[in-house]
Amino acid sequence: MMFLVTGSTGNVGAEVVRALAAAGANVRALTRDPATADAQPGVEYVAGDLNLPESVEPALDGVRGLFLLPGYAGLPALLASARRAGLDRVVLLSGGSAGSGDPSNAISRYMAESERAVRESGLPWTFLRPSAFMSNTLQWTGQLKAGDVVTAPFAGVRIASVDPYDVAAVAARALLADGHDGRVYQPTGPEALLAEDRLRILGGVLGRELHLRAQPDDEARAEMLKTTPVQYVDAFFDFYVKGTLDESVVRSTVQDVTGAQPHTFHQWAVAHAEAFR
Repeated sequence: MMFLVTGSTGNVGAEVVRALAAAGANVRALTRDPATADAQPGVEYVAGDLNLPESVEPALDGVRGLFLLPGYAGLPALLASARRAGLDRVVLLSGGSAGSGDPSNAISRYMAESERAVRESGLPWTFLRPSAFMSNTLQWTGQLKAGDVVTAPFAGVRIASVDPYDVAAVAARALLADGHDGRVYQPTGPEALLAEDRLRILGGVLGRELHLRAQPDDEARAEMLKTTPVQYVDAFFDFYVKGTLDESVVRSTVQDVTGAQPHTFHQWAVAHAEAFR
């Protein structure tokens, strides 16, 4: 069985590649530039761009299942090609706000549009709507290499953040096994933490006394606008300041689907400690 993984060098995609390969599946990993990929043994890396669905069509040859990223205008055309190629399952990485039905939120809108494209493709599907990733904590690396104070936005928001490894484990199970068609899975971590909780845990792992500075909303908005389009900044403020997205709920999804407990933030921090040193 051959599986095509899009976003194969990203937080979740790279873990999906590893999970499928570890299970003995044949994996074709799609990336814009295979030469820059951290190649995994036995994995076929191919070039393709989801913005150009015709560039992905050759990679569909002989593929049974597809791990798909959201937010690309070319998804309907790509999914039509996947159906012609005889694929029998698609696992879409979506987001927790996809079911909100709020088209005014740019993130919710593109997640919902991607889910709709998959539903309308006629292919069997599974949607993953994870909480925020533990790997978002890597945004602190620059600050922690410069000192012991981290300035973080939305510091009062509790999130049951999830290890991308666990999201990928759910995705791999949905690709490899029957019985997941039409399911919407919401993987979370095992605990809802504030930014100060994550920083305390990370400090314990690093053997450092770290301090949090809660960033005022106006300062956070101005900083985010330097690198992020305004519609996405508005979306994040809608989620975490207005409170339209609740990611504090701890769910048993990871254990229910994979049979294994989701990783704690402490476990994630231990595994990624070198990135902060």
